Amino acid sequence: MNPTGAFQKRTIFLIVYLLFAVLPIYWMVNMSFKSNQEILSSFSLWPQDFTWANYRTIFTDASWYSGYINSLIYVAINMVISVSVALPAAYAFSRYRFLGDKHVFFWLLTNRMTPPAVFLLPFFQLYSTLGLMDTHWAVALAHLVFNVPLAVWILEGFMSGVPREIDETAYIDGYSFPRFFLTIFIPLIKSGVGVAAFFCFMFSWVELLLARTLTSVNAKPIVATMTRTVSASGMDWAVLAAAGTLTIVPGAIVIWFVRHYIAKGFAMGRV
Repeated sequence: MNPTGAFQKRTIFLIVYLLFAVLPIYWMVNMSFKSNQEILSSFSLWPQDFTWANYRTIFTDASWYSGYINSLIYVAINMVISVSVALPAAYAFSRYRFLGDKHVFFWLLTNRMTPPAVFLLPFFQLYSTLGLMDTHWAVALAHLVFNVPLAVWILEGFMSGVPREIDETAYIDGYSFPRFFLTIFIPLIKSGVGVAAFFCFMFSWVELLLARTLTSVNAKPIVATMTRTVSASGMDWAVLAAAGTLTIVPGAIVIWFVRHYIAKGFAMGRV
């Protein structure tokens, strides 16, 4: 087979794939700089009447920008708790063998595979009783159900790649477990921590059903706000496109900071 021809085919395939991947994002950004009239009346590859009005609406209307603030608050809470809980759990699965360990590990993953709708009624009833409805903590704690198992699964793979001799040497040198875990072990798996934090952020940021049901006003996230963008004249497509464009920004920033860790996670087969 001609190496040059194979290279050209791979290049063409990559270009076509990138076009299909980028096209929806470009079209959303394109729509965000148009008016509703232009979106509904004509088809154009770029704005004919360029406007920043849609972004001004989001940054000046509390019902819009508060959604981003609420989402960032409960996502940050969830990410910190998920990684903090998953670290010792993953270490236990990685270093110790106990009765039913594989079954417990599989049970954790089944929580991640379960649709959020299954947990909706129990959470709604529990939070209504405890007075947690419409709070950031309500969504953050609910998202632990599927983010903690994912973080444990990812971190366990990274921890299993660290030789056990490091643990034994540290204990011989007089390190207590907390000191060893925080000062020696975690720095060795910092790429795994970055990957786990990224996926916790991503799944919590895009989840809609629980976030929409467990909040109403004070903690309503941006994903819930975007589903209610309907006025008397119909759907506000332009503002919705601007909101969608801004929704991509936090995820893109997180990806930029953990991009090297994600690549390492792919290489280890845990991502």
